[in-house]
Amino acid sequence: MPGTRSIGLATVFAALAVTLGACGGDDETTTATSTTTATTSTTTEAEATCNPAAAFVDRGSGEFSGLDLDCREGTEPAAVSEPDLEAAAEAASCDLELDLRDEGNTHIQPSQTPEYGTEPPTSGDHDAVPLADGAYLTTPRERYFVHSLEHGRIAILYNPDLPEEDQLALKGIFLDDPEGMILAPYEQMPYDVAAVAWTNLLGCDSYGPESLDAIRAFRDEFRGKGPEAIPL
Repeated sequence: MPGTRSIGLATVFAALAVTLGACGGDDETTTATSTTTATTSTTTEAEATCNPAAAFVDRGSGEFSGLDLDCREGTEPAAVSEPDLEAAAEAASCDLELDLRDEGNTHIQPSQTPEYGTEPPTSGDHDAVPLADGAYLTTPRERYFVHSLEHGRIAILYNPDLPEEDQLALKGIFLDDPEGMILAPYEQMPYDVAAVAWTNLLGCDSYGPESLDAIRAFRDEFRGKGPEAIPL
C-alpha cells in the first residue's frame, strides 16, 4: 500500500487562508498538528509512487500531513439499484440517523481533546484546519475530518479489518465521484462501514453490496450541505 506523502504546513496555510478566514469558531489562530493517528497499511511496489493527485487529494481543501494516501485501483461499482436513501439503508440493514444534535463548531487548541456524542462523530468542536478531501490508508484524527463535515464534505469510513476486496469496492464508490469526498479507515468505529455528514450518520453493521447504494444515496443527499458554504 502507498507510502506517506506530506506537505509543509506553510504551504497548506497559504492555500487555506481565504477559506479559513470565514470559518466559525472562537480560536482562528490554532496551530494544526499531525492529522494521523495510526498506520493501517504496508507499502506495495505498485503503490510506491502514490502521490496526492493519484489519491484525489485536494490540497486547497485542508491538511493531510502524516497520512498514507490510498492510490489503489477501486472496483468499478454496479449501477445504482435503489437511489432512495431510506429504502437503500433499509435494504442494506444500515442505521440511518438524521438531523442529529449539532454539537457545536468551536475551533480548539492543539492541547484540547474534543468529545463527540456519536461514533463516528458528525459535528462538534474541531481543529482550525480541516482534513483535505481525498483517499487515505491511515485513520485521520477526528478533530480534522469533523471540520471537513462542517464544510459540506462526506466521509466514507470503514473498519480497518474489512477485507481488502470490500475496501476496494468502497474505493470504487469514492472514485466514481470523488469531489468533496473523504475515504479512510476508522479504528474506533462500531460498524463495518459508515458515511457521515454534518449531523447525519449512515452506519452499516455488516458490509454488503447493498451498502454501496446506501452510501451513494447518502452522498447525493448531503454533500455540499454543511453549515459553512465552502465551494466543492
